[in-house]
Amino acid sequence: NLAVYYPCGVSTNVDGTEVVVPPSHMMLRTYAYNDQVAYQWFAPAGLQRGVISNATNVGYVSAEGEFVPASLSEGMRDALYLNNINPIRQMINRGPVAWGQKTRSPVSSALDRVNVARLVNYIRYQAPKIVEPFLFEQNDKLTRKSAKAVVDAFISELVSLRGVYDWVTVCDES
Repeated sequence: NLAVYYPCGVSTNVDGTEVVVPPSHMMLRTYAYNDQVAYQWFAPAGLQRGVISNATNVGYVSAEGEFVPASLSEGMRDALYLNNINPIRQMINRGPVAWGQKTRSPVSSALDRVNVARLVNYIRYQAPKIVEPFLFEQNDKLTRKSAKAVVDAFISELVSLRGVYDWVTVCDES
C-alpha cells in the first residue's frame, strides 16, 4: 500500500550543505526507526515513533527556488488527512513529526492505515514460509492439525507483540 506525506524537508547533504528533500526521504528513516524500536504494526507517526531525525524543517521550494518554511495549521492538516495525505508537522522543540499514517486506500477500513497494511504484508510474507514444510504431505487430519499448530504459534506470537488481538485458524477439509 502507498502512503503520501507532505511537505518537503530541509536536510544536510554529505558535504554539509543544506538541501531540500522529499517527504519520502524523511519517512524512509522514520519507518526504519519505527521498526528498530517497535514493529511494523506500530504506527510510524506521533511523538514516540514519528519524530523525523533526518530533517530540520519542513516547507516547500518557491517559484524563485528558495525554501519556504511551512507551518501547517490544524485546518490544513485536517484537509490533508481527509484526502489521505499525511501531514508532517514542524513542532517546537521536537522538529518535524509525521502526524498521520493513512494509506491511499480508497476504501475506509483497517487497511487504510500504514501499520495495519504493514502487518498484513508481514503475515503474507511469513505465512507461506511457515507452512511450506507441509507441502506435499498427506492431506489428512494429522497434517492439518500440525499445520494449524504452527500457524497458531505464529499468530500467538503476534498477539504477544501487540500486532493481533483476535484470530481464528481454519485448517480442515474445506
